Amino acid sequence: MGMNVHPVTTTTPSPSEPSDKRERILDAALSLFAERGFHGTPVPLVAERAQVGAGTIYRYFASKEALVNALYQRWKLAFSDAVSADFPIEKTTRAQWSHVFRRAIDFAQKNPQAFDFLELHHHAPYLDQESRALENRVMTLAQSILEASRIMKATRDESSALLISLVWGGLIQLIRCARQGMLELDAATLDRFENLTWEALRA
Repeated sequence: MGMNVHPVTTTTPSPSEPSDKRERILDAALSLFAERGFHGTPVPLVAERAQVGAGTIYRYFASKEALVNALYQRWKLAFSDAVSADFPIEKTTRAQWSHVFRRAIDFAQKNPQAFDFLELHHHAPYLDQESRALENRVMTLAQSILEASRIMKATRDESSALLISLVWGGLIQLIRCARQGMLELDAATLDRFENLTWEALRA
């Protein structure tokens, strides 16, 4: 799944600019975009949280759209790499779903703001070609696995997009309920939820 995705940037920073400024900008943008969304996050607010001047942001990113795309590509690729690493391609569809489910939960717990950011609605209007290609690559992999399992009659005879919507929506809500204190993501809960989602998938 390795894919070289390079964020869109402007000119190279001058030697007087500390090397961590770009990372501070990205970290500040992540927290704000996750909290407020793209349209609710003005560039000066990102600069304030990153503790840099607003003009400094444009030394690294040509626009707010370039900034959000760099962030989207970074975390979409990180999520894709986390889920696809050591993917059990030779094992059953059941084992493959377990792998994806556990890796996705682990990513969400370790990177809560990134997970929230990636799952925001209405990304589409500002995603550039590189971001869309990465999103399509991740979706195509999931669909191809489900399509192959459907042909083998291991999963339901439904469209892969429909099945992905069914189980992925449930996973997102599971994480939200845990954050709100409605349930605890202990081993027993994760096992039960994984089994319930598999029941929704299997033929």
